[in-house]
Amino acid sequence: MTAIVNNDQQSRSAKKATASGWIGSALEYYDFFIYAQAAALIFPQLFFPSTDPNMAIVASMATYGVGYIARPIGAIFLGHWGDTRGRKNVLLLCMFLMGFATMAVGFLPTYHQVGMLAPALLVLLRLIQGFAVAGEISGASTMILEHAPAGRRGYFGSFALQGVQAGQVLAAAIFLPLAYFMSDEAFVAWGWRIPFLLSAVVLIAGFIIRREVDEPPAFLTATKKNEILRSPMIEAFKYSWREMLIVVGVSLMNVIPVVTTVFGAAYAVQPAYGIGFDKSVYLWIPLIGNIVAVILIPFVGMLSDRIGRRPLIIGSSLGCGVLSFFYLYAINIQSLPLAFFISIVMWGIIYQGYNAIFPSFFAEQFETRYRVSAMAIAQNTGLFITAMLPALFALFAAPGTENIPFIVGGITFICALIASIAAWCAPETSHLPMEFLGKADAMRGEENEYRRSDSDAVSTTHL
Repeated sequence: MTAIVNNDQQSRSAKKATASGWIGSALEYYDFFIYAQAAALIFPQLFFPSTDPNMAIVASMATYGVGYIARPIGAIFLGHWGDTRGRKNVLLLCMFLMGFATMAVGFLPTYHQVGMLAPALLVLLRLIQGFAVAGEISGASTMILEHAPAGRRGYFGSFALQGVQAGQVLAAAIFLPLAYFMSDEAFVAWGWRIPFLLSAVVLIAGFIIRREVDEPPAFLTATKKNEILRSPMIEAFKYSWREMLIVVGVSLMNVIPVVTTVFGAAYAVQPAYGIGFDKSVYLWIPLIGNIVAVILIPFVGMLSDRIGRRPLIIGSSLGCGVLSFFYLYAINIQSLPLAFFISIVMWGIIYQGYNAIFPSFFAEQFETRYRVSAMAIAQNTGLFITAMLPALFALFAAPGTENIPFIVGGITFICALIASIAAWCAPETSHLPMEFLGKADAMRGEENEYRRSDSDAVSTTHL
């Protein structure tokens, strides 16, 4: 009877933690996505001098990139906070920082009202956004992982990333109709502020859900045993630097959405490249891709509990790396239906073999004592590298360059290959009990025992 009660309590705790991770991730990436859209469509006219429109666009895009510069700093601070003050506390902090920074953008005066103070405030708020998002996925993944029932960590952990994709769908569902149905004058005057101010609704919902979640049992046990570290980051580098390198390497898979929706969009629509696709197509690709991902992610997470994390990540990496050549080639030959189809297959479907699994796979590489710090620092380092890739693509594949699909596809494939090799070097963690996670010798010893028992089972079956 006691076991049944404990299982019911664990199931309820896991569902609360999962809902908390989902809503927080949805809020954070709703905010990130509406900023990206506004930076492209409206901020150049509102927050920067109008004497040079080209420089205004460059400056607006730079404010978007500033968010990635702040991520490593946020990872260090928020990772430390999550490992020393608790997973719940760091998630509440991340959510409030992101929510208030986003709402504040909706209240900002424009360049025509206050001059250079306007872009300065915009950059400051973007820095806060980047700082906050650095701790969200690592904190949410850890919270869900440490609450999840044995054998179902992949399934429950996948909902953190389903929240990410859902947040982007929500942003598009709010932003695009406003831009389409409002007059240009009304949208520029005040309509663009609505999506930013609506983040208050999600912030309130997220706070209500997150305050009801308890700290995970693994963290509470570490607290009772006085195992909370003063410097979790130092311990992470000391004992798990190999695992952190693995996470950095696997995180290079973020090259796939970069090449699909950033460089791919520029290659397809910018007049200098001469392809001539309509811009509206590249508003629909991320929307449909995210809808497909929202549907697939829990099933992929469940599959990873059955067959393991590594096979799916390796297959996803290699599959997406190969398809990147075909995607860019379809753009090059000006085949819009083929480019659209391959982008959805590559990014919306195959990419989920990595995207749905990395929250559990990354968190499982580290011990409870420094899990949030190690995952946040390593993952955000990988994301920072991929955030620099559009500049590299533009350098080696400028308009007029021959063999652009081969050049950009080659760089993409190399990143995907590194990700697959990094995943291959990691131990399979899906079957391991919580107490073995992050302890390299125990993990590898248990993995070998798992393989032997699995081999014995196959031999017995054949007999």
